[in-house]
Amino acid sequence: MLVSLNWLKEYVDIDGISPEELAEKVTKSGIEVDNVEYIAEESSNVVIGHVKSCEKHPNADKLNLCQVDVGEETLQIICGAPNVRQGQKVAVAKPGAVLPGNFKIKRAKLRGVESNGMICSLSELGFSEKHIPKEFAEGIFVFPEDAPVGENVQPILNATDAILEFDLTPNRADCLSMLGVAYEVGALLDKPVKLPSEEIKASNEKAEDYISVKVESEELNPYYGAFVIKDVEIKPSPLWMQNYLLAAGIRPINNVVDITNYVLLEYGQPLHAFDYDRLNSKEIVVRTAKQDEKIVTLDDVERTLTAENLVITNGQVPVALAGVMGGANSEVTSKTKNILLEAAFFNSISVRKTVKATGLRSESSTRFEKGIDPNRVKRAGLRACHLLEQYAAGTVLDGVVEFDVLDRTEKKVEMDTKTINARLGTEIDSDEIATILERLQFDYERNDENFVVSAPTRRGDITIFEDMLEEVARIYGYDNLPYTLPTGAGTAGGLTKNQTLRRAVKNYLEGVGLMETRTYSLTSEAYIQKLVSQEIKDLNPQPISLAMPMSEDHKYLRLSILPELLKTLSYNLARNQANLAYYEIGSIFITDEKELTKQPHEQLRLSGAVTGKWLEHLWQQENKKVDFYVVKGIVEGLFEHLELPLAVEQAQLPDMHPGRTASLLLHDKVIGFIGQLHPLLEKEMDLKETYVFDINMEAVLEAHEHVPSYTQIPRYPSVTRDIAFILDEKVNAGDVKATIEEIGAPLVKQVQVFDLYKGENLPEGKKSVAYSLLYQDPEKTLVDEEVEKSYQSIIEAVNEKHQAYVRS
Repeated sequence: MLVSLNWLKEYVDIDGISPEELAEKVTKSGIEVDNVEYIAEESSNVVIGHVKSCEKHPNADKLNLCQVDVGEETLQIICGAPNVRQGQKVAVAKPGAVLPGNFKIKRAKLRGVESNGMICSLSELGFSEKHIPKEFAEGIFVFPEDAPVGENVQPILNATDAILEFDLTPNRADCLSMLGVAYEVGALLDKPVKLPSEEIKASNEKAEDYISVKVESEELNPYYGAFVIKDVEIKPSPLWMQNYLLAAGIRPINNVVDITNYVLLEYGQPLHAFDYDRLNSKEIVVRTAKQDEKIVTLDDVERTLTAENLVITNGQVPVALAGVMGGANSEVTSKTKNILLEAAFFNSISVRKTVKATGLRSESSTRFEKGIDPNRVKRAGLRACHLLEQYAAGTVLDGVVEFDVLDRTEKKVEMDTKTINARLGTEIDSDEIATILERLQFDYERNDENFVVSAPTRRGDITIFEDMLEEVARIYGYDNLPYTLPTGAGTAGGLTKNQTLRRAVKNYLEGVGLMETRTYSLTSEAYIQKLVSQEIKDLNPQPISLAMPMSEDHKYLRLSILPELLKTLSYNLARNQANLAYYEIGSIFITDEKELTKQPHEQLRLSGAVTGKWLEHLWQQENKKVDFYVVKGIVEGLFEHLELPLAVEQAQLPDMHPGRTASLLLHDKVIGFIGQLHPLLEKEMDLKETYVFDINMEAVLEAHEHVPSYTQIPRYPSVTRDIAFILDEKVNAGDVKATIEEIGAPLVKQVQVFDLYKGENLPEGKKSVAYSLLYQDPEKTLVDEEVEKSYQSIIEAVNEKHQAYVRS
């Protein structure tokens, strides 16, 4: 909503407060002002002049020599504007004038002829294009014939105006009108609101002799009022009205259309003017459209209607889409003499459906959709008739022909001083609350500290106590509300254990090169059972479908994060992003009920997906593709970072590669899996070789018991010994590693697998696995005998437990 402050001054006294100060007060009251814009930059010594004569310049074809009366004198001015003519009233910058940009006007000679001033266009006076009438976009501005010669042009052109741009929330539809804004500003400044005149001089003729009104769908149109105005004169609207409309972002057209738009902005009530003679009927019938009925709207587009569209008809054919746009067959033209003026209340849902079906959104439909004041409908019609009498020389026929079943009752809201102070933490007394209600112009009944407030119909957003509480707080001033620290055991903030742990997990994963994603918690029927971890499947979970899904692709609450994560991976691969590593921490939704009677359990899980190259050094000609061991290393590193024991066991799972998949175990319980996607699933999802992991984070959070500890930095040197065992192919390298760690403790601090060999010089069914052992004693320097003794013990234990021998 664009609010002209000069227009606002017509209703409430805002003198003595700057536009910026007013914007701040309005914003602090809860209505955000996005911007303060001035109509034009300041200029001085620019007056209205009368062009007494206009002749061609003797030495230039494109210049005119004008004699211009500026009140006190007649100036000779040379003007190059193509539209300058004798008899016009124009803006004249006299010698000594200063135009925007510090442009000073001096006496000068042009092609040998003296020029004493400048005839100005609006752009030269600092007006932006949107505030210039279309017919004066090029050339000088021409004032109406009754413009006073010699007067300062600034107030007449509304050049001193400032515009506040309101960013209204949907509940504040009352401020979609200048009167609504006036009530708001009046309450903030504690100033009275002056209402505009609605007085008319009705003729002896009766409107009911010219028109009748019938409404077939009263629930969609509870009020319809028809005014008849005869013998109107179609001409430009007065300059002040054009200025206000331009400030509000509406282009002037003619006096009749401009008056309906002016009242629309003034009262927030849409009106529509029909050419009475082009109606070809003495009746108005409001009904729903017939299926496939047609109407040509004012934009000259033929619309095909449905039974959901409400239309205004002449008893035979539609002449307007109710609340949206009029029809071309009854449009007001320059030849119009008699007008039927519509003031109606249309159902917001009906208007919204028509707007959605036709794509025709307008200032009128916006107000009907958000809700209008039922007590202003008829009054807006009377206001428009008052203006049509003054500025269109119309004769208003007596009475308004109406259909009226409109509910105009005011909502009653009870409140009391004690509860208000308890909610706000204030000590406002009852008299001050009464003063606030009077500033808001709300009627009320008071019994000591108890109030029964009648919320005016213009404020349709007020229905309950909390609404009135907000009104009291707004006018009292949010800045005046007390602020205190919470009382209790302590006021220091901090993260919970789970929040701290989640951050640690995120920091680790991002530190090793993964990027966090956020995907839909919804998936399709095709993927709801895919990549679900075995421990979840053992719970026999039932898919949970939405009653009204956005689409079939987002119909079910997910049982695994991976399907949607893989879709994100596929999306980016299709856009030439080759090396990708993503993770997500989020919830899955588990229930064993086929028909939900309670909320499903939300389990927190961590999932990741990696594809492409994990390492690439072009200069060193080195690169490494992602494989099973990269992902296994990421997960093992995470659990080592969290100081939790992790076991990895080979497994076969649906939708996973049969030879490159493993279950993850924590304290002998399965908490997830890692591995490569099955090639068929990779092909289905347009993925290259992709590795994933999925972990039950609730189990991890529950098992984590971090006890702060300190390990002294070793003062003594370490010793490294390598050993390679010949093992049966079925023996897991990890089992051998566990044996080495068990037997080698406490001297063996670290065991790493660094080589695997199969092939020549090895018996069939055998493999060679090499381990690197790190020996260290924190208390002393190790000697060869101690290392050798431990080394031999390890060899014997591995030989005995795994039927292995050392490779020579």
